[in-house]
Amino acid sequence: MKSNSVLFVGCGELGARAGRLLQRQGWQIGGVRRNIAKLPPGFTGHRADYAVAGSLDFVAALQPDFVVTTFNPTDRSVEGYVAGFLTATANLLAGLGGHKPRRILAVSSTRVFAEQRGGWVDESSPLSTDDPRAQPMIEAEHLLQSSSIAASVIRFGGIYGAPGGRLLSRIARGELCPPAPPQYGNRMHRDDCAGFLAHLLCLSAAGKGLAPLYIGVDDQPVPRYEVESWLAREIGVEPQRLEAAPPVEVSGGHKRCRNRALHDSGYQLLYPDYRSGYRAVLNGL
Repeated sequence: MKSNSVLFVGCGELGARAGRLLQRQGWQIGGVRRNIAKLPPGFTGHRADYAVAGSLDFVAALQPDFVVTTFNPTDRSVEGYVAGFLTATANLLAGLGGHKPRRILAVSSTRVFAEQRGGWVDESSPLSTDDPRAQPMIEAEHLLQSSSIAASVIRFGGIYGAPGGRLLSRIARGELCPPAPPQYGNRMHRDDCAGFLAHLLCLSAAGKGLAPLYIGVDDQPVPRYEVESWLAREIGVEPQRLEAAPPVEVSGGHKRCRNRALHDSGYQLLYPDYRSGYRAVLNGL
């Protein structure tokens, strides 16, 4: 029996982790990125820059059963977001030509939501109209979902899990965000992000219907100061250092994201809250 095939376009760490999970179940994994030497063993590599017109014209000939996009801005400018999301999505659809994969999964961001004052959002909440970097992501989602190909968008919150990241380094220096006013954050451990993508692909391969949109966050949106002060205690930063540390400014709005559709899909979070997730990071798991 033919195994399922999936092509990860923009196959960085998230695609690699999800692909390895699917490999264990016999899937054929392809990865598109500029440096294919960084792909895991067993992945079929395709060298391309997805932000360049015509760069994905080979995809139709591959005839993948599924496609997953894990796009990123080419740089932090508005133009970088346009190139990394909207242009890249248009390039993919053009590259697919007449081939219709069974489904495309597109990774997006909770940044696209309009809420800025700590309120609750779900998959039906209004989208931003004034964030110039959110607009290309929103337009890319619309372009994909208005195509003739079945597609689901996953809007992930802050993805964490790498040891020695910037947050842990900053907290180790005793630099925490202000305790007030509260600034809520939403996050999801990288293992859960990858696991959720693999879960959705397996559901679709089994003929199960998927929702057009999912929010990818854990069960506990909490103020950033709560997370940072907890981490400080866990890594043994002295209280007097916390009091003396210069405050870290948190810019922009904030929101609390519900993950009802994620749970309705049957996915079981490995790390349902920041404590379990960051303990795994601190323990080097």
